[in-house]
Amino acid sequence: MDYIARINKELKPKIGTELNKTVIDLFAGCGGLSLGFESVGFKTIGYEKLDDASETYRNNLIGECFTEELTTETDFPKADIVIGGPPCQPFSVGGKQLGLKDSRDGFPIFLSAIEKIEPEIFLFENVRGLLYKNKWYLIEIINQLENWGYKISYKLLNAKDYGVPQNRERVIVMGAKNPIYFPTKQTKRITAGEALGELAFQIPENSKFLTPSMDKYVAKYEKASHCINPRDLYLNKPARTLTCRNLAGATGDMHRIKLPDGRRRRLTIREAARLQSFPDSFKFCGNETGIYNQIGNAVAPYFALSLAKEIKKYFDADYNGANYPVKDENNQLLLFNEPKAIQILAS
Repeated sequence: MDYIARINKELKPKIGTELNKTVIDLFAGCGGLSLGFESVGFKTIGYEKLDDASETYRNNLIGECFTEELTTETDFPKADIVIGGPPCQPFSVGGKQLGLKDSRDGFPIFLSAIEKIEPEIFLFENVRGLLYKNKWYLIEIINQLENWGYKISYKLLNAKDYGVPQNRERVIVMGAKNPIYFPTKQTKRITAGEALGELAFQIPENSKFLTPSMDKYVAKYEKASHCINPRDLYLNKPARTLTCRNLAGATGDMHRIKLPDGRRRRLTIREAARLQSFPDSFKFCGNETGIYNQIGNAVAPYFALSLAKEIKKYFDADYNGANYPVKDENNQLLLFNEPKAIQILAS
C-alpha cells in the first residue's frame, strides 16, 4: 500500500470499546497528536487556546476540544493518559533560567495536570534543544515526575523513521507506573515525492510563485548560510522540517517546489498537510496563515500513531517494558539510542 492510501486508511478516528481508555491532550493545536491516539481506539479530550485550531480538532476528531487558555489552576476530568506539547519560551541559557518557576512556560501547567489527574501514563514532545542546551531544565522536570513515582523514558526520535516523509526530530518523554518501550523504527523511509504524488507536478489555482526579487533574496540567503544545495523540495528524499516560519512566511528557507519550467512555487496547504502525514480527509479551519501555523506546530499524526500503538500495548497483560534511561553519578542524563545501548548526552 502506498503512502497516500496508507495514511488515508489508517488515520481514521475511532473509539474502541474494548480499550476504554481516555486521553487528555494539553496544548492540543489542531489535533495531530490526538489523531494518532484516536486512530488506535483511545477516546481523547483536547484543550487548545486558539479558536481556529480547536475548531479544526472538533471538526475532524471524535473527541471534544475545549477552547481554553490553561493555567496551573485548571481542573481536568479523570483520564488514563495525558499527552501534549507544552510551549517552552524561557529556554535561553543566558536568561534567568527560572525553570518551573517561569510563568511563561507550559511545563508547570503540564506538571500540574499530571499531579491532579494522576494518569497511568503520560507523554510529551518537544524540540531537540531540551536534550542539549536546555538539559538543565529537562533534569528539573524529570526529577519532579520521578518524585511522583513515574518511571521516565526519553529519546530523540525522528519522524522520518516512523513513516513520515519529513526530517523532523523531536524529544519524546514518556512516564508510566511501569517501564515502557519506544516504538521500533520502520525500515523504509518515505520520500516527499511519494507523499505528494501528482500534486508536485501540478500548478493549482492561485499558486504563489517566487518573484525574480524573491529568487534573488533566496540566492543571497543561501550564499550567506553556505548552503551547498538549493533549499527546494527534493522529491527523492524526506522533506526538511516543516515549521510555521518556513510554511507561512516568505523567508529564505521557505518550502517551495521547483517546476520543470524552472519556476518555483510555495507549498499549498494540502501539500504541507501531506508532508506532515495528515490524511486528505482532514480539513483545516481558519485563514491561510493560521492553517500553515496549525500544520507547522502539529505533531505528525502518523508518528503519533506509532507512539499510540506502543502505549496501547502497555495495557496488555503480557506487556514487558524495557529498561528506562537513568542519570549517571554526575546527574547527567543518559539516553537510549538503541535497545540496551546507552550514551551520555552531549554537554
